[in-house]
Amino acid sequence: MSIVQQIDTELKEAMKSKSEFELATLRLVKTALKNKQIEFMHELSDEEAQTVIKSMVKQGKDALVDFIGAGRQDLMERQTKELTFLEKFLPAAMGEAELEEICKKAIAEVEATSAADMGKVMGAAMKLAAGKADGNAVKSIVQKLLSSQS
Repeated sequence: MSIVQQIDTELKEAMKSKSEFELATLRLVKTALKNKQIEFMHELSDEEAQTVIKSMVKQGKDALVDFIGAGRQDLMERQTKELTFLEKFLPAAMGEAELEEICKKAIAEVEATSAADMGKVMGAAMKLAAGKADGNAVKSIVQKLLSSQS
């Protein structure tokens, strides 16, 4: 079952169970997916749908930081719950050990020798991770590995 179909199915279940939170969140996702589908002028693949959901998760995390800074506990709780709900539609993130191996491969691939090669390594590492890794996690590992080489 594709992600779009899974969201449609869960939307119907949320309507039947009258779960307001899930219903509202799924409607937001469905709208974002529909807008992207209109933009691309074709049915979304699972990868494209995941990209849309990842974007929503990133925006949610950014908003969460703002809510924490503003001391808005009510919004923090809702945003955290929404992020947890959205992440179930994404593939599981890589473990740190696996991510470190990918970063080592990327460093070897681009023959990086210093922190000046950070951009090249990041590009190669994100490509090898194939969307299963958070950019910030990759960045911290690459920085650690490059600084230990110097």
